[in-house]
Amino acid sequence: MASSLTISGVHAAYGAVRAIEDVSIKVNAGETVVLLGTNGNGKSTLMKCIMGIVRIKQGSIVAEIDGVHHDLTGRTTEEIVDLGIALVPEGRRLFPKLTVEENLLLGAFRRTARAELKRNYEICCETFPRLAERRAQLAGSMSGGEQQMLALGRALMLAPKILLVDEPSVGLAPILVSRTIDAINEMKQRYRLTVLMAEQNFTQAIRIADRGYVIVHGKIAFEGRSADELNNNDLIKKFYLGL
Repeated sequence: MASSLTISGVHAAYGAVRAIEDVSIKVNAGETVVLLGTNGNGKSTLMKCIMGIVRIKQGSIVAEIDGVHHDLTGRTTEEIVDLGIALVPEGRRLFPKLTVEENLLLGAFRRTARAELKRNYEICCETFPRLAERRAQLAGSMSGGEQQMLALGRALMLAPKILLVDEPSVGLAPILVSRTIDAINEMKQRYRLTVLMAEQNFTQAIRIADRGYVIVHGKIAFEGRSADELNNNDLIKKFYLGL
């Protein structure tokens, strides 16, 4: 059964500094939804709220996984991960002095994933053959594109139902950005994932998005109910296309 994510009226802050305000987002089962916004507008904060890293001040975050509703508010990050929600963080956050294989094995954290570790590892190597080739290489010695593949592979090792991807294009050359976006789409299609992706590269993100939202100064400024609506929005044209 597919999984979904519902974020309703969420407020969050860092001390006295408001980060996001009254944010509501719906990611339906099997969708790829993109959260568009330039740096400092609250994309990463929302991702951290979903994962329990940043506590929300108001609102609710509910995940439906295999037909069961789970209120994520107040849960620990460990509990949220154990439900099958994986985050590929901005900047990848790998263990540079561990090998590719060791980084992947650390991704199999939740109990369900540990029970099927061998199968998940084989799936990961099949999805990302380069990681299988470099399994003994230190993660810190890999190229930026390879490290992003490793970060995605580590999330796949979790056997997730819902995949959150935060700024996958950061620090990558344009050709590698395209390959990374394609890899996210392949993972989504192949393993029937529900995906929420935060990204500021509109042109690349829209290639795989079913629909999306624009966040400005911590608030949802626009909801595009399709890729076409996003393409034709004046806000998008102003901030992302220079029109």
